[in-house]
Amino acid sequence: MHDRPADGIHAMVPRERMDPGARKLRDTYERVPGAPLYQREFGYMEGTLDRWRAEGLASDADLAEVFGFDPPGKHDLRELGWCEAGFCPPFEEEVIEDRGQHEVYRDFAGRHVLAFRGRRNGFMPEYVDHPVKDMKTWEENCKWRMDPSTPQRWEDFSERTASAKSAAGAGWIVSQGLVGGYMYLRSLIGPEGLLYAFYDMPDVVHACMRTWLELADAVIARHQEQVTLDELFLAEDICYNHGPLVSPDMMKQFLLPYYEQLVANVKSRQIDRERHLFVQIDTDGYAPPTIPVYQESIGMDVMSPFEVASGCDVVEIGRQWSGLVILGGIDKRVLAKGPAAIDVMAERILPAMRARGGYVPTCDHSVPSEVSLADYLHYRKRCLQLGG
Repeated sequence: MHDRPADGIHAMVPRERMDPGARKLRDTYERVPGAPLYQREFGYMEGTLDRWRAEGLASDADLAEVFGFDPPGKHDLRELGWCEAGFCPPFEEEVIEDRGQHEVYRDFAGRHVLAFRGRRNGFMPEYVDHPVKDMKTWEENCKWRMDPSTPQRWEDFSERTASAKSAAGAGWIVSQGLVGGYMYLRSLIGPEGLLYAFYDMPDVVHACMRTWLELADAVIARHQEQVTLDELFLAEDICYNHGPLVSPDMMKQFLLPYYEQLVANVKSRQIDRERHLFVQIDTDGYAPPTIPVYQESIGMDVMSPFEVASGCDVVEIGRQWSGLVILGGIDKRVLAKGPAAIDVMAERILPAMRARGGYVPTCDHSVPSEVSLADYLHYRKRCLQLGG
């Protein structure tokens, strides 16, 4: 055991050799009570940075320096989709129908999207059709795009694994991200169509999930030949404002068996067999009802981003699930209400969650353009004051 090189791949890098951001983030994942909070942000909505530049933020500003974010401590491996299936090749984008000021186009995931003519960003898309209707359309339109042996899928393999190995050598958390089963099925069949499909064509749903597992397992296995994974991160978005969009029974029938097999396979292939594999689920909406389901089935350790508008309270959730690493839970709407409201929120959440451990304060989604630069700077100042 003592002969394993401490290179972050065969064995963990000693703490004193870790990059500062990696040390701080690993303390978070280990839920060290009282440890300084790792500082970062979820992201920024379109228009937010433009507003801030108009309010004085330099166009070439280093956001980490301006806002006091910590150095990176995680390296993300993807190649398996995120909000949609990991198609290779993707569908070719094509305008399907001209509706004057609007048009319907086919996007890279095969969906027909109603959009403003010539625009693809800056609005909530309206999906009018999805590529999978039955077994025939699944096989003709989509299944072949998820072949793990497609050469294009591996064109940058050397570069991406070299980056992951370098990050591991600095103690970073190496995280394998992929689209979760619900979000994957929703992109193929549609949110409403999927609910019917569970009853009307379960064979198609299972066929889609078998292919999801085969692709994920094959790609991750290749990555694991080069690095030890610290985290498996599923982008799921399975909840809405009142709770999960599918029942626990449906999750147990159509999703969790495939997750359980994937997690078991990943653990069995780790180069460093002593490394704990953290499992993270990312979902918008009211997530607490799904926490015990994921914990019992796949040992979920980490969850994000806890949308406050849907009723998520990270302080209460932290009390109820003491072993859960929590990312998010900062109400983006409050950031637009000025310093007094920001102070009330920050003083309620940050000291309690720092004392608990295992928490990263970020907005519960991207920071909206309604938030002024002055108010965001005030919020960041309070994060640094109260989070250490």
